Amino acid sequence: MSGATQRRVLLTGSTGNLGHKATVALCAIDGLELTRIGRNGGNDPGVITADLEVYNESWARHFAGIDTVLHLAADPRAAGDWDTVTPLNVDLALNVMRASRLGGVKRFVFASSNWVLGGYRFRHEELKAGVQPRPINPYGTSKLFVERHGKAVYDETGMAFLSLRIGYCQPGENKPGPHMAFGIWGQQMWLGNEDWAQAVVKSATADFQGFDAINIVSRNEGMRWNVEEARQAIGYEPVERHSPKMSLAGRLKDDAAWLREKLMPSGSAVPAFGRRW
Repeated sequence: MSGATQRRVLLTGSTGNLGHKATVALCAIDGLELTRIGRNGGNDPGVITADLEVYNESWARHFAGIDTVLHLAADPRAAGDWDTVTPLNVDLALNVMRASRLGGVKRFVFASSNWVLGGYRFRHEELKAGVQPRPINPYGTSKLFVERHGKAVYDETGMAFLSLRIGYCQPGENKPGPHMAFGIWGQQMWLGNEDWAQAVVKSATADFQGFDAINIVSRNEGMRWNVEEARQAIGYEPVERHSPKMSLAGRLKDDAAWLREKLMPSGSAVPAFGRRW
């Protein structure tokens, strides 16, 4: 890219698993100017240190003139409770969106999660953007809330909002296999490092406008996540593939989880027995 068409991207959460891999991918793009901002526990000199949980003009000013914000900062634990999810996944995201809106950012890319659809684990529907969300834990619920807020901000201001419902991307080398949690479901939502890097780059550089929520997973055998919508939105074409393999212990765990879900459905509107309160 020439200097006249240089893209300015701001990345939060750049020192985490997904953030580090995103940083590497974005730094390899010619003509892309990357700003990294966040807690910076490791004192990385390339990161602007800021407490994004508390809105402050001292850090919000860095959003002015940015083309795309890629918001990855959050408590990444699916088992996180409301004590951490509220400040790190909700309050922090709202602050970053506020700074983006006031700074005139053109596009907001949000690291959502397949946990928004966690209640579909033992069902059979194809998982597309139009499927009714079924989060089953505070983590998934927080991601859904930010998606909904992003839609409201887009409707009000026109700032494009792209929600990436990210699959299972492990730290480091990220090799898939029976060691992964959540049985077949977990392996079918595996997201390889190469595919994640592709999604990051295309989210920042593709000609995307409007609002959308797309699945970002690799092209795994037997998966139910629709990736055609991601191709249409940003040109995402996963190239990595995994064929799930289960150990005996894994199969027993998967069967037990299926039985538990049948007897006591998670996220159900009506409890299996008794009253909710």
